[in-house]
Amino acid sequence: MLNTVKRIAVGLAALSISVGAMAQDDRAMDLDALLKQLEEGQFAQSEQNQAREREFMQQRAEQDRLLEEARQRRNALLAQSEKLETQFEENEFKLADLNGALDNRLGSLKELFGVLQQVAGDTKNKFHNSMISAQIPGRSQFLDEMAQEMGSSSKLASIEEIERVWFEMQREMTESGKVTKFDTSVVEAGGEKVNKEVVRVGPFALVSDGKYLDYNGATGTVSELVRQPADRYMDSAEELQESDGKLVEFGIDPTGGSILGLLVQAPNLKERVEQGGAVGYIILIVGAFGLLLAIERLISLTIIRTKVNKQLKSKKIKTNNPLGRVLKVRDKYPDADTEALELHLTEAILGEVPKLSRNLTIIKIISVVAPLMGLLGTVTGMINTFQAITLFGTGDPKLMAGGISTALVTTVLGLVVAIPMTLLYAMLNTRSKNIVYILQEQASGVIAERAERS
Repeated sequence: MLNTVKRIAVGLAALSISVGAMAQDDRAMDLDALLKQLEEGQFAQSEQNQAREREFMQQRAEQDRLLEEARQRRNALLAQSEKLETQFEENEFKLADLNGALDNRLGSLKELFGVLQQVAGDTKNKFHNSMISAQIPGRSQFLDEMAQEMGSSSKLASIEEIERVWFEMQREMTESGKVTKFDTSVVEAGGEKVNKEVVRVGPFALVSDGKYLDYNGATGTVSELVRQPADRYMDSAEELQESDGKLVEFGIDPTGGSILGLLVQAPNLKERVEQGGAVGYIILIVGAFGLLLAIERLISLTIIRTKVNKQLKSKKIKTNNPLGRVLKVRDKYPDADTEALELHLTEAILGEVPKLSRNLTIIKIISVVAPLMGLLGTVTGMINTFQAITLFGTGDPKLMAGGISTALVTTVLGLVVAIPMTLLYAMLNTRSKNIVYILQEQASGVIAERAERS
């Protein structure tokens, strides 16, 4: 039925084509010609269908053949997989038996190799950070490879490897007791890499050109410390490099650089003063001003006391000192009675007192104000500390260190200024009063002398 419908459709199509051609050619065809065309179209369509059927059958046979080959390959692979699984299980049993036999044969040697692996790992870490590696590089690489091979596989160390581990440990101990010189590349503080002669003091210190050096095991480089320790350590380092075998007092760091690293991080005097902030600088400025006033008063009172002592020993009155000016009043009023002379002498003494006690009040005020300013800095620093705690919590102490440093340093600076200012004020005030006492004593003697005459 389907073929019949197809044939009718093909005939109709051919008929439509013929009708179109007839219309185009403007010619008429009879029924016989039309029937003949239909028969020819049906015959051609039948041949095409048969060719398609033959091609389909050929492709189907080819697909069946490929399917059969795929099934055969699958069966072969399944068989091979089962065989390999069986062999794998057998190998596991054999491997377990061999490992057991190996453990039995090793006996105490297994513990020995375990200890050797642990020693190699520990020694590698020690060599990695040892300053001796700056002179003898590459020692930790062998131990690292050996520890990794023994840890990742069942490979055993050879006699040569065991002897080398012993040799490296012995060499480390031997070099730890030596002070040697060698040439190596040193990274200076400015970043320039220069070849220098370096002195190694066992595993404790490296010095060059009178400066301490640091060894970085991660990069294998020797670098100059950006911050050097105190001058006394620097002097000993320079003496060590120029000693030529002589005994030199030298400070070493038994921790391999940890204490030295903390020592150089300690702030110096300038940095501690900077921690005081603006209040600290104001305290120092006020203290310096007070110190200048105290020095000026000390020099002036010393000179005045020297002149007064000379005047005491001399009968000739000189007006270049307070005592001479006071005694001059006696000659100025030779006919005055005792009471009038006493008043004139008192007036002269009172005129000398401001000159003797000049600026002492300012020094006293500074001795009182300096600790108060230190207290101000302390309160300010604590306020900053509590603000940091409010914002960031107490997890990081470094955030609070700035405020605490300001609080403590300003207190110290205030006391450093106040204590000497107080002592200087007491000393200068005493000297000034001593001179005034001499003036009063001599004035009393003049009054007594005038009273006896009258």
